[in-house]
Amino acid sequence: MSSQKGNVARSRPQRHQNTFSFKNDKFDKSVKTKKINAKLHDGVCQRCKEVLEWRVKYSKYKPLSKPKKCVKCLQKTVKDSYHIMCRPCACELEVCAKCGKKEDIVTPFNEETKQTENTENNLRSNCRRSCRNKEKSDEDLEFDIDLDDSEDDNHID
Repeated sequence: MSSQKGNVARSRPQRHQNTFSFKNDKFDKSVKTKKINAKLHDGVCQRCKEVLEWRVKYSKYKPLSKPKKCVKCLQKTVKDSYHIMCRPCACELEVCAKCGKKEDIVTPFNEETKQTENTENNLRSNCRRSCRNKEKSDEDLEFDIDLDDSEDDNHID
């Protein structure tokens, strides 16, 4: 585009046009990426939800490594990235957990999702325990096989 004053009409098409869209899991097939892609953004307003989805779509979303401090209760209970309030405070005040504004919450926090996550984690840990116990039991097996051929030689005569 020219820098001339008033010259706003473009005389040619865009030089570089993308032929395919960006895929955030094309080269990164890690568990972390799968978890981020599967994350449900709840308790936020429409704009914040779009922002979080954009971050996930273009691999800009970074999960928290440890809980953050809530701006309302001042406890380290914020477990979602880019959020400023914990779930209980956001539910109680009926505000967006990310921006803190009193707007329409697109998908409210569900206690059911927490319960299903907890049951899934329990099932995984139980499966791990049973696998470990099975391995231990396999190791504990002792085979008492008597390989004395002396008795067999006596019976052949």
